[in-house]
Amino acid sequence: MTVDECVFCAIARGQAEASTVYEDDAVVAFMDHRPVTPGHLLVIPKAHAVGLEDLEEGLGARVWRVAHRLARGLRRSSLRCEGINLFLADGEAAFQEVFHVHLHVFPRFAGDGFRIDADWRLRERAELDVNAGAVRAGLAAPGQEGEQR
Repeated sequence: MTVDECVFCAIARGQAEASTVYEDDAVVAFMDHRPVTPGHLLVIPKAHAVGLEDLEEGLGARVWRVAHRLARGLRRSSLRCEGINLFLADGEAAFQEVFHVHLHVFPRFAGDGFRIDADWRLRERAELDVNAGAVRAGLAAPGQEGEQR
């Protein structure tokens, strides 16, 4: 997908409809048109980035700061909000549907019907240590130079 074909880029450029809640020079936040709950927001960088690998860390931090501020706004709004979920799907296997980084911010309340199901079994320390080593190796991989660890 090119930047010209990306619906989120079109929203960021003001060329596609959106119910915008927040906008600055680098980030825009708008209502999800298929909300999990009323108040479900998407926070996107204006610069096109397909996934986290493509997103500059400083811009990612800015997306997070805006999401934090919006979560506070949701809690203080008249919308039903007993909790907040922040959710980012990075890649098709993680259920990313629009390939422009976007952070979901949505209010939660008892009985809202949203569920994430997984195999939450307690894991052995040896398995966790092996997995931790794999992540440390990934952090040391080429292309990580100069990035914060």
